[in-house]
Amino acid sequence: MSADTAEDTRNTRLMTLPGVYAPQHDTRLLMAALDKEAIAPGTEVLDVGTGSGALALRAAQLGARVTAVDIARRAVMTARLNALLHRRRITVQRSDLLASLPGRSYDLVICNPPYVPSPVGRLPGHGAARAWEAGCDGRAILDRVCATAPAALRPGGRLLLVHSGLCDSDVTLRHLSDAGLRAQVSVRALVPLGPVLRSRLRWLRDTGLVDEGETAEELVVIRAEQA
Repeated sequence: MSADTAEDTRNTRLMTLPGVYAPQHDTRLLMAALDKEAIAPGTEVLDVGTGSGALALRAAQLGARVTAVDIARRAVMTARLNALLHRRRITVQRSDLLASLPGRSYDLVICNPPYVPSPVGRLPGHGAARAWEAGCDGRAILDRVCATAPAALRPGGRLLLVHSGLCDSDVTLRHLSDAGLRAQVSVRALVPLGPVLRSRLRWLRDTGLVDEGETAEELVVIRAEQA
């Protein structure tokens, strides 16, 4: 099977099978936030929606014991391949968010979920678009992460979650706070509108999500901590 190559901020060559989300601005932003966390040998990390496995691989490089999950079979294959290529022991399994991990808890959960608002409310069941399509407000998966991730954190555990400012970071903060976490926006960054957003720019403007003439998207990293 043919594969494309992508490169993360640590100059690690990654393989991405066709249809698997390759590392982009959001991956690099979340990876920079990951590097600031206190990760020691034995730290238990869960990467939800691992895609290529870039974040899982970085956590393993920092010494963590890593579990990575993704609903897409090709993403699971890709993450396993990259772990093998870079000789890192990462447990990769297919799961709809945390559904296959009942009762498990972690020191750190990291997540780069689908978050792009779509004029089509129905989520795709297959294909590359499953990595970014997230319903009319972009929160179809985000809200599920906010509802399920807190239970997977150990006392003092942390959640790192990246998404677009188009999805309303205040809603994310409120959901996580309601779940008993101390949450804040730890990073904000402006990046050029990508091809998916540009392809639906008229709809985004009509709905008021993007202003006329706006050419950049704000990305945020939410950091939340279990009391």
